[in-house]
Amino acid sequence: MLGKLARQHDPHVLVGFDHADDAGVYQLSPDQALVQTVDFFTPIVDDPYIFGQIAATNSLSDVYAMGGRPLTALALVCFPEKADLEILERILAGGLSKMIEARCTVIGGHSIRDEETKFGYSVTGVIHPQKIYQNAGAQPGDKLILTKALGTGVISTAIKKAKADPRWIDAAIASMTTLNQKAVEVITNTETATAHVGTAAATVSSEAGQPDARRLTPDLAFPVHSMTDITGFGLIGHLREVLLASNVSARIWASKVPVLEGALDCIRAGYIPGGLNSNRAFAECLVEYDQQVVEDLRTILYDPQTAGGLLISTPEGDALRQALNQAEVPAVQIGEVLPKCDPRIRVSR
Repeated sequence: MLGKLARQHDPHVLVGFDHADDAGVYQLSPDQALVQTVDFFTPIVDDPYIFGQIAATNSLSDVYAMGGRPLTALALVCFPEKADLEILERILAGGLSKMIEARCTVIGGHSIRDEETKFGYSVTGVIHPQKIYQNAGAQPGDKLILTKALGTGVISTAIKKAKADPRWIDAAIASMTTLNQKAVEVITNTETATAHVGTAAATVSSEAGQPDARRLTPDLAFPVHSMTDITGFGLIGHLREVLLASNVSARIWASKVPVLEGALDCIRAGYIPGGLNSNRAFAECLVEYDQQVVEDLRTILYDPQTAGGLLISTPEGDALRQALNQAEVPAVQIGEVLPKCDPRIRVSR
């Protein structure tokens, strides 16, 4: 539908909706730009507080995926007229807890009556115009690193059918409420940059009336050619966007792809979300599998994720993975970028 609309031409738009990137970027000055994104959805867990946390984590993720730092957020609320307002209070409280953790200030929002509850945020962040991570940029020889395990889609489906083991639910919730903030701090060396602010930077920030941490330009600790987060289109769907934007191909090692406890059990039991089937029908035409790759491992690659991990294309795969692991980010190297060839995506055992 967006392709049918008139195109706006604004030289300050550094990243628009042209290449399916995670967020839009609008330049304000030579050294500062805004990162903007929005996301909201229906409950995927029974606990309203946890649902609020998941919604906030998911909404923040696109800012992190661009390499930005969240600044402010606006809440989006759809709630039944006759439902218990204490439920809504718990949803909002859960979301706020994650916004506080992310040091992102909720400054307002909008609500409407709706037969079905929906919740999320519009998030605005800041980024340096020369240090934006996009889908385009992956290069042959890069290693592909994934920072979270797959499986939240199939486990959420099992939850809705009251068939999920408590251990599976706990693992999925832990994943969906973990911010991608720490991973981005490792990549951009943000904490080190903060430690070297100095009096001059603090004075400038004070005059601008903003906390100095929001005015910093991070020094990149690791070369990252491309980065995106894995959400509704699944690993293959988002990898597809990176490969097409970068004009390259990739190999994925299925046995190295991290999977949440219980996710493969859900697939074998038939707890397949509709989004997974749609993802597979759309993207599988670009994929070839080695015969040793079993069906459940093929299927999990298309599982739609909520608040999923980052997919990072970097020439320093081992070094970055080790640094992420040391920061308690469970990053795994799952593949490599190849020169453009057929198939576009090779899945090996």
